[in-house]
Amino acid sequence: MGKRNLPESPVPDAPHVPVLLDEVVAAFAPMAGRRVVDGTFGAGGYSRALLLAGADVVAIDRDPSVKVHADRLTGEFPGRFQFVPGTFSELDTLAAPHGPINGVVLDIGVSSMQLDESERGFSFMREGPLDMRMSQSGESAADLVNGLEQDALANLLYAFGEERKSRRIAQFIVAARAQAPITTTLELARIIEKAIGRKPGDAHPATRSFQALRIAVNGEFDQLVEGLFAAERLLGEGGILSVVTFHSLEDRIAKRFFDPDKGGPAQSRHLPQVQLEPRRWDPVAKTIKPGSAELDRNPRARSSVLRSAVRTDVPAREASYEQLSVPVVRGAA
Repeated sequence: MGKRNLPESPVPDAPHVPVLLDEVVAAFAPMAGRRVVDGTFGAGGYSRALLLAGADVVAIDRDPSVKVHADRLTGEFPGRFQFVPGTFSELDTLAAPHGPINGVVLDIGVSSMQLDESERGFSFMREGPLDMRMSQSGESAADLVNGLEQDALANLLYAFGEERKSRRIAQFIVAARAQAPITTTLELARIIEKAIGRKPGDAHPATRSFQALRIAVNGEFDQLVEGLFAAERLLGEGGILSVVTFHSLEDRIAKRFFDPDKGGPAQSRHLPQVQLEPRRWDPVAKTIKPGSAELDRNPRARSSVLRSAVRTDVPAREASYEQLSVPVVRGAA
């Protein structure tokens, strides 16, 4: 899967810079005649690049604010671009009427435009309501911060954010909310910084906690798991799935999805051999990370990882969370 050069500024005036763009497009080459599902449309960076490279695109997103970007591409690529509101966890159902589908791309996590819009409440660097809802509906981060019992909140921060000081942070949050509800991003960030301190040069102390809350609010692990298995159901033999993740928990899920036997216990030649599952994805491409030039242009790409694989003719599996070792929050309803 070689690298190709795309036209400069493939996303004019877009508030989000898509990561590993050349590499994602290269994963689907040759592009002519392909129809690709962009399951996480956002500002349309991947969709535009795929369209420019010759593919037709069906795009999916649950965020109502992306409509302006979808309308732009609908006008620029009549008949070749369709936008479907919804979540990528149901991409097989949403995309099937637009088939046949030859590829799926998923860019997991929060977009730059969501981080940069203070009123969305995703960023600990900007004052805004403690919201974090991608769909702009349902339970917010403030609901979790002010409503969860201390142990459940600590477990959430640890399981979804890998925050080692989760119990101290939860203790400080519960003490603060006893005085008044916590309603803004900077208020929560200050409480976390007070709880665990901050050393010069380290990442902001609220980074992992905000990640955990965002994942919980949006059910991101559920979305990822269901989306992966939906892609497996949707794609026929030769179909390509590319997944861009931004932290180790997501990447681990994608890795185990593509190759469930990898990392399992070694088999002894003295014992009966365990029958391995037939491969649904083969070949699985080598993991790709951004190079120095991209990191210079877009520091937010630093933790991104691209995994791509080709669908075989083996029937799709039942969705399994246990198989992928998805983190579970103990004590949270």
